Amino acid sequence: MLIAAEKITKSYSGNPLLQDCSFYLSEGDKVGVIGRNGAGKSTLLKVMARLETPDSGVVTWQGGVRIGYLPQNPQMEEGATVLEQVLGGASARDELQEYEAKSILNRLGIAQHNALVGRLSGGQRKRVAMAGALITPCEALILDEPTNHLDNDMIAWLEAYLIKYTGAILMVTHDRYFLDRVVGRIAEVERGSVCVYEANYTKYVEMKALREEMELGAQRKRQSLLRTELEWIQRGARARGTKSKSRIQRFRELSEKSAPPTASTLELGSVSSRLGKKILEIHAVSKSYGEKRIIRDFEHVLARDARIGVVGKNGCGKSTLLQLISGRVAPDSGSIVTGDTVKLGYFSQEWGEMDPSMRVIDYMKTFGDSIETVDGVLTASQLLEKFLFSADLQWNTIGRLSGGERRRLFLLSVIMGAPNVLLLDEPTNDLDLETLIVLEDYIKGFQGAVLVVSHDRYFLDKVTDLIFEFQGGGVIKKYLGGYSDYLAQRTTTGAARQEGEGEKKLSPRRDASTAPQKARFSFKEQREYETIDGEIAALEEKQTQVEKELVLEASNYERLEQLLALQAEVERELAEKTERWFYLQELAERVERQEAEKTNPQ
Repeated sequence: MLIAAEKITKSYSGNPLLQDCSFYLSEGDKVGVIGRNGAGKSTLLKVMARLETPDSGVVTWQGGVRIGYLPQNPQMEEGATVLEQVLGGASARDELQEYEAKSILNRLGIAQHNALVGRLSGGQRKRVAMAGALITPCEALILDEPTNHLDNDMIAWLEAYLIKYTGAILMVTHDRYFLDRVVGRIAEVERGSVCVYEANYTKYVEMKALREEMELGAQRKRQSLLRTELEWIQRGARARGTKSKSRIQRFRELSEKSAPPTASTLELGSVSSRLGKKILEIHAVSKSYGEKRIIRDFEHVLARDARIGVVGKNGCGKSTLLQLISGRVAPDSGSIVTGDTVKLGYFSQEWGEMDPSMRVIDYMKTFGDSIETVDGVLTASQLLEKFLFSADLQWNTIGRLSGGERRRLFLLSVIMGAPNVLLLDEPTNDLDLETLIVLEDYIKGFQGAVLVVSHDRYFLDKVTDLIFEFQGGGVIKKYLGGYSDYLAQRTTTGAARQEGEGEKKLSPRRDASTAPQKARFSFKEQREYETIDGEIAALEEKQTQVEKELVLEASNYERLEQLLALQAEVERELAEKTERWFYLQELAERVERQEAEKTNPQ
């Protein structure tokens, strides 16, 4: 045991976040903390790190245990250099530690090691704080939102780093792929308690669904018993004057038992304005800042139902693309033509102007007193209720909201404008998992086009069918499919490119004897190509059937274990077949191009 928090209670302004809950962190544990915004996740981390003192209860550290801590909003010495901040201002530096610090900073995209931290952006400061936590000699890492402000390559590197890390990890993150691959336990903070699941994210979802089904089953059984007892009491009252005291007592006990608590759910109706035929056209747009070329001769015609994810390294120009489309920034050359019926909704990283002293309800009323939704006309207060802002919370000042609650409030203000084209710049930062799931569902049903900049790989996989990748030098390349499809195509293309470069190095002069072989199917590959679509469809159907049976057999533990094992096997086979499909599809396209060139030589 490294850290033990026992019977902890912690409140802020009379609002209890943690109530008489216990949590333990042992050697080698890798724990992901999840829960709604404002539920107390960051508070739990601060209590475990002894940065907050609980109102009651005890936090015990094993003798000599060292902690590396990454806060959600790190505070820094404004006059310190990046390297000094990471190394903790030590005057006598360990050369190995300094080398490690520089290596991690480079991995996190911070190349100017002697720059003053006071001049860094919020995202850069978070990455500097991350480097400081990672090089701290410690037995446990406590990380609050470590993936925020990291691009996809940085997240992949951090993921690999933490998988290999031998110490204990306790972290808050909403990156579901990260939770799946790094952690072995999930701690859910909900209604003041901490519930621990011995699982990664995927297994946690299954276990929680099973637990809730069992609770509902017990509630249904209780209601049935209650009806039986009520009928007996009513019959007894007519039949005779006295009743069995034991049965009346049983009726009272059943009546007093409360039903399992059900969490209020966030609902987002797909409200949008009518969209005409002409949406948005980008013609040969270029944009530079000084010597840095951001976008070069970019062309795209936006479809009515477009679902586009925008990816690339930090600072490459993703936000600039959205600003160009929204008209906030003018292109150096080219044009962007917007249809007459287009109504843009722009969700920026900066959240817009929010006065921290303003009450939540007053902020919403600045966008209108009411809105027409799929559920009818709702007042600002009713809409806030649907977004999980209770009556008490609506009268709070914005400054007292958590970061995720403020972000959810800003998202509501964007949706309240009933846009038909959504531009979302890092919408997943600071949102809890429940809000993310509902946002994903909202985008799926949204009657209009969506462009989203995000580093959340899971989110991109669920909501996009086209990826724009900023490749540097102003080049934007398009990939069909979600994030995993893009990654597979990029990996395949990169491997092919490296193979081609290797051939060039080995044989700078190419003749007929060294020319690459023509692309063609072998007999086995041709047969496989013809049947693989059907095989994938059969596996997907099998996967659906297993998922349905999982719901039906929720109370049969023995069958449930068999079904979970079968589900894992089907998912593995499906992943292998899908990967093989990508290879065969690419080979087919190469064969087709080769035949076309033969038929129509240029």
